[in-house]
Amino acid sequence: MSTPIHSVSDGHLATAREKALKVNLNPMYYGTFAEIGAGQEVVRWFFQAGGAAGTISKSISAYDMKVSDAIYGSCKRYVARDRLQAMLDYEQKLNIERLQEQRGATTAFFTFADTVSARSFRGNNECHGWMGIKFQPRPGAPSSQIIVHVNMKDWENAQQQEALGIVGVNLIYGACSLADQPERLLESLLDGLSTDRIEIDLIEFSGPGFEQVDNRIMALRLVQLGLSGAAMFGADGHALLPSEVLHKKPVLVERGRFRPVTKVNVDVLRSALNAFEKVSPDVQPGETIALMDIPMSSLYTDGEVDLADFLSRAEVLATTGHTVMISDFGEYYRLARYLWRYTNRPIGLAMGSPNLKILFDESNYTKLDGGILESFGRLFKGDLKLFIYPWLDTATGRLVGADEVDVGESLHQLYGYLRSRGCIVPLVDADRELLTIYSPDVLQKIVSGDPAWEVMVPAAVADAIKTRHLFGYSASRK
Repeated sequence: MSTPIHSVSDGHLATAREKALKVNLNPMYYGTFAEIGAGQEVVRWFFQAGGAAGTISKSISAYDMKVSDAIYGSCKRYVARDRLQAMLDYEQKLNIERLQEQRGATTAFFTFADTVSARSFRGNNECHGWMGIKFQPRPGAPSSQIIVHVNMKDWENAQQQEALGIVGVNLIYGACSLADQPERLLESLLDGLSTDRIEIDLIEFSGPGFEQVDNRIMALRLVQLGLSGAAMFGADGHALLPSEVLHKKPVLVERGRFRPVTKVNVDVLRSALNAFEKVSPDVQPGETIALMDIPMSSLYTDGEVDLADFLSRAEVLATTGHTVMISDFGEYYRLARYLWRYTNRPIGLAMGSPNLKILFDESNYTKLDGGILESFGRLFKGDLKLFIYPWLDTATGRLVGADEVDVGESLHQLYGYLRSRGCIVPLVDADRELLTIYSPDVLQKIVSGDPAWEVMVPAAVADAIKTRHLFGYSASRK
């Protein structure tokens, strides 16, 4: 099913030609277009719209590697963030050095740049690109910048070039007209396009003009708006490119609400990592990328995303030092398919035994023609394993691990087959003293002022909650 075309409905211009003309007719903005790969598709819109002489100081396309290196310095990869940043810095510096004295009092200078790998003649390359704009929001102001990464989904080179040009125009128009509304700017990037054609899996705002912008929220919005199925940020809050984080790496994912992170969450990942490395002989210690994944569905309250709650989770996750992923893959097989886009190494999914039982609930797969069998066929088609952390039945004191989960009589043989194949791995070194800790109980104690919660979370998490007043914590309630 085709994804609807994005458009702006509150009075802002929606077509690339209209936007390019609007920028051309604004005498304040003047700058450089530097494009590598996929033709000069962005600047073409400005030339064709009319009035380009009022906007374009220079258009350059340094395709030859030696020429590019001579201008921007040498680099290991040409379709990369480092190359884009070098282009933005170099060209914006030249704009100001050459033009400041003549017209700096009335002109806000900008540099738009992109470096792209579009569909090659052989058609076997990764089709993606980096683009960004470094700009003065007003004459004489220090420059701020916006960087995005795009994946191009069209099959034809010409279509990819067209889509790239439209995104570039949207970015430039957004910087000139919507810089004070970064979320609106983000939403407008696919005006005139559909997510069937372009995926945006990273955006980062930086510089004095965006000091109030939290790029973790921007990562969340990418997924919420459907511009990408997943987005990532590091423990420092900086946006990360999923394809770079996961590229040919063994990956271990723990999915949860993390509201807040407890000692159990940390122990699940510790135990799973130990087992993952033991059962994956080609995985070296320290090589695995461990992700804490927040499903988009867990962030909604009454149909809305509670940003304060999301940031509380992000803050405590940062204390663990792990990379955070926000994903819109409700089913595990969809999450696995996403991870396999970027790696051919082993993949591990860590979960508690109650979640394993949910995974074997056939009612979750009514939308698939092949039901649960189709789901599991997709999930286990590669080197993927489930690592199952035990659950303590407090009523009986019984430990319910991977071999004690009741999946029902009809699925008993299927479960046994997957277990014998090593697709399901029990975690045997869980810290039993932690098994009575549940995130909802911890949250309730934080809100009510019961200090007992402090020993249920890692010390760094407790400190973050108290010093930053996260999850409704108030020292006056103690």
